[in-house]
Amino acid sequence: MKLSTQILLAFTLVILLSVADSYTNYNLSIKVQRNSQFLSKSEEIIRSSNRAHRAIIEMQSGLRGYLLTNDSSFLDSYSEGLQSVPVLLKEQKKRIGENLVQLSLLDSIISLHNSWLIRTADLINAQKQNPEYYQKVYDNNQKHIGKNINDAITEKFKRFDKIEYKTRKHHSDMLLHSLSNTRTYSIIFLSLTIFAGLCSTIYIVFIITNRINSMVRLAENISKGKFTIVRDNRNDELSALSASLNIMSGKLEKNIHDLESKNEELNKFAYVVSHDLKAPIRGIHNVITWIGEDLSEELSPQLKRYLQIIPQRTQRMEALINGLLDYARINRKTPTELVDTNLLVHEITQSIVPRNFTIKIENLPEMFTERLKLEQVFANLISNAVKYSKPEKGFIKITGKKIKDYYEFSVKDNGIGIAIEYHQKIFEIFQTLREKNEIESTGVGLAIVKKIIDEHRETINVKSELGIGTEFIFTWRNNKTA
Repeated sequence: MKLSTQILLAFTLVILLSVADSYTNYNLSIKVQRNSQFLSKSEEIIRSSNRAHRAIIEMQSGLRGYLLTNDSSFLDSYSEGLQSVPVLLKEQKKRIGENLVQLSLLDSIISLHNSWLIRTADLINAQKQNPEYYQKVYDNNQKHIGKNINDAITEKFKRFDKIEYKTRKHHSDMLLHSLSNTRTYSIIFLSLTIFAGLCSTIYIVFIITNRINSMVRLAENISKGKFTIVRDNRNDELSALSASLNIMSGKLEKNIHDLESKNEELNKFAYVVSHDLKAPIRGIHNVITWIGEDLSEELSPQLKRYLQIIPQRTQRMEALINGLLDYARINRKTPTELVDTNLLVHEITQSIVPRNFTIKIENLPEMFTERLKLEQVFANLISNAVKYSKPEKGFIKITGKKIKDYYEFSVKDNGIGIAIEYHQKIFEIFQTLREKNEIESTGVGLAIVKKIIDEHRETINVKSELGIGTEFIFTWRNNKTA
């Protein structure tokens, strides 16, 4: 499965969980809204029921006050009730909707109230027309009848309110349950979304990181000359990169193998050619020597001078051939070992520096490295200092210092110096500041130094002015890993 498909599936899963969370919360919010609206409506029904009941009680109280005192001011509340109670009861019927039990109770209340109103109308007329007769009738007949009706109305209101409170409690419980469910489902879906997102992210990052790390390791192995391959059985976007790296590794391995074979052939060719070239050069040198020895009396001074030039040129050609052989040997790998650079430099100076030179050696360390390569660098730099120093006052100073994880060495002389325009050219093969007929310099030594320095990924710089002297500064790393 491709990485883009896996990422798309992970995002789809997260989105689906988010949609499910939103849908569930939406449905629960509808239930919450519905129950909240019902509770609000129920509260209004209870308040309206209380107002209607209170209005009826006030009518009853006003009527009793009028009947007992014959004071018509008590009939004000009775008259107001005649107007307000029917309206309140009518509005209440609209509020309760289709609750048949409450509708039946409300109809009973209306019926009882209307019956009470008929009887109270007769009592009021009787009180107005004949108070003495009314008192007798009221005491004997109407007193208990009115009380029974009022008690029945009160009982009906209590039952009505009880039903409403019961229904209200049910919806209140439903509201609390919906709110609780909303929180619960929100936490569940949020946890699932976070869990799915984290798992998907960790899974994808783990896969990508592992595979990229394997490719990085392959690249590092290639840089170290180990041409391994990445085993990748997945068919996704990174598989193409893995395949390309494997192809590159294979081609590099083949090219390196071919290059090593060609280098080996070139080395063999160089040895064969050098041997074949040295033989005729020595023959020419010997013939010229024999001519000078056997025919010295017959040769003119001009011819003798010409014959002296030929050996010089043959010796220079032999030196060039030896320099080429040394340059070709640089590519050979040598073992790493503990090298005392102080002892190494002393051995080199004793073998190639004349006795009349002043040598100063300071702060040279012990280090793990390829002894032969470091020896070649020091030998060529010291030899170069000897060649270009003043024989009568020759001075060479060799120092070293540690900088972070590498050493910086310096080889300084008081020779003729190098013009600034030649600071880079001197490292090119066959470039020399001496005349071509001077056999001491072939222009190969500094080229060998530069090639070794580049092979070890080090740096070399030259500081020099004409007539003042020259200083070569190069870096060299300690290969100790322990």
